[in-house]
Amino acid sequence: MMPSMKTLIIGCVDPRVDPVDVLGVQAGEAAIIRNVGGRVTPSTIDTLAMLRQVTRAAGGDLAAGWNLVVLHHTDCGITRLGGAPKLLAGFFGISPDRLHERVIDDPRASVALDIDALRASPEVSGDVVVTGLVYDVATGLVETVVAPSLLQERRPALPVTWRSRAAHVPLNRSLTDADA
Repeated sequence: MMPSMKTLIIGCVDPRVDPVDVLGVQAGEAAIIRNVGGRVTPSTIDTLAMLRQVTRAAGGDLAAGWNLVVLHHTDCGITRLGGAPKLLAGFFGISPDRLHERVIDDPRASVALDIDALRASPEVSGDVVVTGLVYDVATGLVETVVAPSLLQERRPALPVTWRSRAAHVPLNRSLTDADA
């Protein structure tokens, strides 16, 4: 079954940040990939490549018309792994001396960095619309850090909308200034 909203969400395994609750996604609307920190890693790219093949086998393509949401959050447990550089380096598929490049302690910067990693990947179609979000676990607010845009081009695309505890935006319309 393909998600009815043609949406994939990459998020953290933290139980406080379930994308179903945070974004108001209903069963069947989105596919969700979760790992520590919600980070784009070599394993995440491999999973996206496999999902693209599954979609093709079903007669479609994970390309134009699809949305990819990268969701990070404040107070993430990954920030507590600074004392485990080998573990983190293996997770990211890099050497420990390059861990500083992965911006472990700043969810806003890490969302932007992970979207850049998706842009650099030939495994992910450039026709996918990508959005970067940060959920604040203290306030329940969702912040757009990277506005919806085509992955291959850094120009604005049609907005992706969802219901969230913060904004209560229906899935079929965009949040406007009047709603905020």
